[in-house]
Amino acid sequence: MKKVCVYCASSDGNDPAFGIAAENLAAALVSRNLGLVYGGASVGIMGTLANAVMDRGGEVIGIIPQALLRREIGNHHLTELQIVDSMHERKAAMADQADAFIALPGGMGTLEELFEILTWAQLGFHHKPIGLLNVNGYYDHLAAFLGHSVDKGLLKPEHRNLLQVSASADDLLGRFADWKSPPLETWLETSHPL
Repeated sequence: MKKVCVYCASSDGNDPAFGIAAENLAAALVSRNLGLVYGGASVGIMGTLANAVMDRGGEVIGIIPQALLRREIGNHHLTELQIVDSMHERKAAMADQADAFIALPGGMGTLEELFEILTWAQLGFHHKPIGLLNVNGYYDHLAAFLGHSVDKGLLKPEHRNLLQVSASADDLLGRFADWKSPPLETWLETSHPL
């Protein structure tokens, strides 16, 4: 594992713990000599995380669509800022360049990115570890909903377990270091025999 993609908000939110968690994640990444791949913004939790990694001498690759360069205020103080044409290109480039994925607190964009990368893992398109950094219980309801989906028979337990949840960056990265993707049958293989 060389680089971790982190999905998070381009706003700060109203809980100071979010920024502290970004700083702690930055320290954990740099201490393990892991580079950061993220959405390229200089504002919000995204900016806090990237700047904290850079301040500690780490590697940061930001990837931002041209259309968001001004709105998210692209961060030009990175190891590398890649400007792409679309959100699809951004997400594909982030996925290609990362060996693992973490979601810090964020809104719809963060959730969309997280669930896309989880779906790709469920379908066997990649075998990289994925985690939620559950800061101050921010993702408690999401984790409970995924359990509810399992209870209702719409999500297999082994697919739910593709997402690791922890309140600690060190814990998540430690789990990632030992990650072995479980053998998964996709719903396609089991639901519709040819």
